[in-house]
Amino acid sequence: MTPVTQFNYPTQVRFGPGSMGEVPEHLTALGIQRPLLVTDKIVAELPPGQKLASCLENLPLDSAVFSGIWGNPVISQVQAGVAAFKEHKADGIVALGGGASMDVAKIIALMAHHPGSVLDYEDGNPNQKPIQNPIPPIIAIPTTAGTGSEVGRAAVVSEDGSHRKAILFHPRLLPAVVLLDPELTVGLPAKVTAATGMDALSHLGEAFLVDSFHPMADGVSLEGLGLISKSLLDCVDFANAGTGATPEHIDARGLMLTASMMGAVAFQKGLGVTHSCAHALSTVCDLHHGLANGIMLPFTFGFNRSACEDKFKRMSIAVGADGSADGFFRWLDGLRAQIGIPASLRLAGVGPEHLDDLIAFALKDSCHLENPVPVSEADFRALFQSALQA
Repeated sequence: MTPVTQFNYPTQVRFGPGSMGEVPEHLTALGIQRPLLVTDKIVAELPPGQKLASCLENLPLDSAVFSGIWGNPVISQVQAGVAAFKEHKADGIVALGGGASMDVAKIIALMAHHPGSVLDYEDGNPNQKPIQNPIPPIIAIPTTAGTGSEVGRAAVVSEDGSHRKAILFHPRLLPAVVLLDPELTVGLPAKVTAATGMDALSHLGEAFLVDSFHPMADGVSLEGLGLISKSLLDCVDFANAGTGATPEHIDARGLMLTASMMGAVAFQKGLGVTHSCAHALSTVCDLHHGLANGIMLPFTFGFNRSACEDKFKRMSIAVGADGSADGFFRWLDGLRAQIGIPASLRLAGVGPEHLDDLIAFALKDSCHLENPVPVSEADFRALFQSALQA
């Protein structure tokens, strides 16, 4: 008999080309009069950012823009965003961008009416302050298909000095409305498309492997893997070819956006050793999170295979392989090669000199605690060494 468990599923999602144009009606429905657009420096200068900023300016509202986000977000960026929120006397946030923008927007919303420092509210902090004050509503509009942070109740940010990642969690951090507009992702470069796509794949796969009872998340995981198998390679090929907003391209991007969102829904079940490795690689080597996941997946999935043979068979069926665990691994290797994911950490600029720090950070990361196979310091060393030497 399974012990008592809990299921949580996310918010209102509006999906389809042009859905970003619905922002005004959602601002009205949420009672937002002074929205703060939170985005990163690059997106702010691209057509989606300029179009949304112009749209907000033309509304009978008082809007402002905060675009001080870049790279892997750090606490100082959040502090600047909170200052912008308070200076504008904002009452809601429109978050536009990738996972960094989504995470920073959520923490700005949290800290807008909570005293102290960001780390006072870190999940797992034994002295964690209660999250009990109002959190302004967020409308989330992702421009990448990878993190799925738009439907997440958590946000990740790094300390400025140590680059240690801190996780903040609360159900009210979940955006009130999500607008999934595939037209916004059509212009993503091939390398970004590939790396973010592998992030989504890692969320779906790792969540499915977690050894706990959550059949709803398992179903979402398998369906999401199927969507990736039908769309990620096409998206990368379209990006490499410079294909514009053709119906086929938009359809493929829409499937990837949906799969990305589904990955974040599924991993409420948990993640695993892949993400502990990826978090360490981002911290120590500043490696893109999705790229780190993509490089590590064959090694971490291989590590888990002894305990998950039947699950890999089900994953094989989901992606259209031959139904064997070997078939899934062949599919994964083929996909990685076709979309340009490096075969080893060495090819991504990681060297043996990073090994000890990588192991230390990975051990401290909580994701591996839910891995289906316990992970020791020696296991992390073997995994990183295998990925370096491949």
